[in-house]
Amino acid sequence: MTTPHTLRTRLAEPRALLAPGIYDALSALVAEQAGFEALYLSGASIAYTRLGSPDIGLTTFSEVTDTLAHITERVRVPVIVDADTGFGNALNVQRTVRGLERAGAAMIQLEDQTFPKRCGHLQGKGVVPVAEMCGKLRAALDARTSHETLILARTDALAVEGLEAALARAEAYLACGVDALFVEALRTPAQIDAACARLAARVPLLATMVEGGQTPVESAQALGERGFRIVIFPGGTARAVAHTLQGYYASLKAHGSTTPWRERMLDFDGLNALIGTPGVLEAGMRYADGS
Repeated sequence: MTTPHTLRTRLAEPRALLAPGIYDALSALVAEQAGFEALYLSGASIAYTRLGSPDIGLTTFSEVTDTLAHITERVRVPVIVDADTGFGNALNVQRTVRGLERAGAAMIQLEDQTFPKRCGHLQGKGVVPVAEMCGKLRAALDARTSHETLILARTDALAVEGLEAALARAEAYLACGVDALFVEALRTPAQIDAACARLAARVPLLATMVEGGQTPVESAQALGERGFRIVIFPGGTARAVAHTLQGYYASLKAHGSTTPWRERMLDFDGLNALIGTPGVLEAGMRYADGS
């Protein structure tokens, strides 16, 4: 089983790392059982599932840390964590990094948006000055206690300042010493190729695939061939679950029973097998007699 401490080594391999979006311990467990080598804790998906709200900066440091702690208690696969803007200035960033590292983050993503931030594929974003973001990244790097805790810098400047400015920001963030880069919402194959040509040979680049978003959706294999080393599908899990729930609830309301839906759901024993209930009960029995 892969552990969080192998993510740096895994990123040294030439093949792209595919990380699905997760939002709680159950989604993480199912993804781990599917065989993924890393997971991506999406800030947007935490907003969708914990708050029932859009990704507009409403989630808090404690909510993200609490969610991560539940996940890393249940799974061993490395988790890349979306920490938004670090929830404040450089000092807030340091607290964020320390807290997420204690909770088991393998990689922590920080972005250069102004606060309140918003989903990278929504309109109306703003970005902080380059110098301010560089200070926050240096603060993040100083705050981590383990070299195996990776820092990922994201820039949202393309939508605000254009491609060349976004790539220049990425260069500045790389010079701070970050472990990976993420140029958000590249809009065309030409922009994708420009980012890879300028940066991919020097640092792991992350590509995000958002169904219906700004970036054309491609497979992890195709993106790896372009030069990306990390490919995430951050919100697809929440969108798939929401779509399934719409159908399930509509069927239950219409029929007054789950019988028409039975072939599309786990039964009681099936869910207990997935979450390992028999093993947990067996482990508990070892302590039942007090010896």
